[in-house]
Amino acid sequence: MTINGWLQILFFFLLVLAVTKPLGIFMAHVFNRERTFMDPVLRPIERLLYRATAVDENREMGWIEYAVSMLLFSVVSMLVLYGLQRLQLHLPWNPQKLAGVAPDLAFNTAASFTTNTNWQNYGGETTMSYFTQMVGLAYHNFVSAATGMALAIAFIRGIVRREKQTIGNFWVDLVRSSLYILLPLSIVGALLLVWQGVPQNLKPYDVAKFVEPQQVQKVGTDGKPVVDANGKAVMDTVTDQNIAQGPVASQEIIKELGTNGGGFFNTNSAHPFENPTPLSNLIEMFSIFAISAGFTYTLGRMTGSQRHGWAVWGAMAILFFAGVTTAYWAESHGNPLLAGTDQHVTATQPGGNMEGKEVRFGIANTALWATITTDTSCGAVNGFHDSFTPLGGMVPLINMMLSETIFGGVGAGMYGVLIYIVLAVFIAGLMVGRTPEYLGKKIEAYDVKMAMLVSLVFPLAILSFSAVSLLYSFGTAAITNPGPHGLSQVLYAFTSTAANNGSAFGGLGSTTLYYNTSLGMNTLIGRFLMIIPMLAIAGNLARKKYVPPSLGTFPVTTPLFSVLLIGVILIVGALTFFPALSLGPILEHLLMGAGKTF
Repeated sequence: MTINGWLQILFFFLLVLAVTKPLGIFMAHVFNRERTFMDPVLRPIERLLYRATAVDENREMGWIEYAVSMLLFSVVSMLVLYGLQRLQLHLPWNPQKLAGVAPDLAFNTAASFTTNTNWQNYGGETTMSYFTQMVGLAYHNFVSAATGMALAIAFIRGIVRREKQTIGNFWVDLVRSSLYILLPLSIVGALLLVWQGVPQNLKPYDVAKFVEPQQVQKVGTDGKPVVDANGKAVMDTVTDQNIAQGPVASQEIIKELGTNGGGFFNTNSAHPFENPTPLSNLIEMFSIFAISAGFTYTLGRMTGSQRHGWAVWGAMAILFFAGVTTAYWAESHGNPLLAGTDQHVTATQPGGNMEGKEVRFGIANTALWATITTDTSCGAVNGFHDSFTPLGGMVPLINMMLSETIFGGVGAGMYGVLIYIVLAVFIAGLMVGRTPEYLGKKIEAYDVKMAMLVSLVFPLAILSFSAVSLLYSFGTAAITNPGPHGLSQVLYAFTSTAANNGSAFGGLGSTTLYYNTSLGMNTLIGRFLMIIPMLAIAGNLARKKYVPPSLGTFPVTTPLFSVLLIGVILIVGALTFFPALSLGPILEHLLMGAGKTF
């Protein structure tokens, strides 16, 4: 750990703090349908979209209709993406003549991008055509993020409204999220990335000839190195290299802004064409947190309790710093199995555990990125978590297990933390012996039941799928490292997909029929079975009367509330998974400390 590293982390955090208020105010104006500085340009386009789709922008929906609209839109979008992948050989903008995607992989990808997960069991530059990348994947990067934003605003309206049966119009919220927030920010961000050297074109891949032929180990269709009957590596002679390019910048920026994470290239934001410079690295990290941080101010603005918005922001910030400090510390201390190797920072070496990290970013920015991308539901990576130390790799795993409550995905982070707020004020009410209240609404049995349903679906999906995968050969065959690290690989995959994160440890060979199917199903469970109870709470809160605060009301605007919220998140979230973590990264850390490995 160095002063320079900490200054970079602090600078990033200050940028996020600086954007929270202005972006939060702007989003409140957008969703309250108040005039913004972009109305002269965008309002005519918005009206045209409503006319073309026969949407009455002044008609509002109850929570059931809102949920049905969201589900139908998601189903149709998922089927369209599945079809695009299967038919891409026959579609335009495919200069490499890439074949149609296999059915199980197409299902996995369609489910993943529809749910804002963006888990990738494929190499982008070798599997997806430009048409599929732009018309299929980039489209979902916008609308899946916009869906999360719409749902968060619907929940906030449920808190704000009094004795109402409606929580907004899904189609209007979807359009305004995309048109007023995601699209303008993406245009500016894409131009910044092009300036930094990220490609944006439709050219065929270039071919570079090597000066001398190279011998590389042959890789099978399963992605594993090929060996002969004697266990020796089977080598191939390589004389040239394809240099992939394409419409990268436009895909890259919405991948970060929308907390999507699906990269144009297989190595994601570790690839120099996706993330070429330290400045592009900062722009992309900032983009991941910006909208989610702004939503906390939007919460305070729309509910009329700005101090409450900052209290939620403060709780998230504390959890963020706890994670990045742990990851940075663990990676800076290096690998204890390399006893006798100098792993200290010097003028000629970065020190610490540099395995799986880009030298142009170093340990501080890799640990920071890993924390940011798993605090949110982004899943983009600029290093490989499989190569982290056990405790360093446990940080992104725990971040996801907390269910998008540390800023979280765009919109998804807000409604995720609101579920924990409901539980926190319920517990506070029990402690003082009064009916729990939250911003003038009584929290009753129905609200708590729905909140607990959300809290139980998440670990049930993760632990059930992980258990099945570890019991049978169709799951264990994909593990590339035995012992506790192998458990971490499987646990990470199902945690990432259930949390709609999409990042991977990088070591699990999950491009199989079983994993494509089970991980795809897990993304759908993690998205939709958690959204519906959340909308039920929003609809129930909107119908309630306003209750003025009294002496027995637990204040939700103080540091004490932030501490209580953190405690509930850790107890309900992290402790649920403690037995699994004990057998995975914690055990691996203890074994490494003892100088043992598998």
